[in-house]
Amino acid sequence: MYDEIRKTRIIQKKNQKMESPKRRRLIVSGVVQGVGFRKFIDQAAKELQLSGWVRNLNDGTVEIDVQGSLAALDELGRQAIQGPARSTVYALRTENRQPDRPSGEFTIIA
Repeated sequence: MYDEIRKTRIIQKKNQKMESPKRRRLIVSGVVQGVGFRKFIDQAAKELQLSGWVRNLNDGTVEIDVQGSLAALDELGRQAIQGPARSTVYALRTENRQPDRPSGEFTIIA
């Protein structure tokens, strides 16, 4: 009986094992500043339960550093390509990075 309980617990632990978080850096170019793009990404990231930040860069692009599940990261990338109504995205560059933070908030860096 002890062996059966032990096997059941091992199976439960395997089934409960959470996917380790992934991290990505995204650079979005196009008409992405002054059109509500950062707020759009902030809302999407929070809905997807991602952590990280978004900020404007001096060259007119937007940088996103984000961490969470692979499915959520993929969805954020799709939403970034779509963007808010007033934006026009020309390109999205992505770079996988090592996860470096515990799950937390997503913020807009001014």
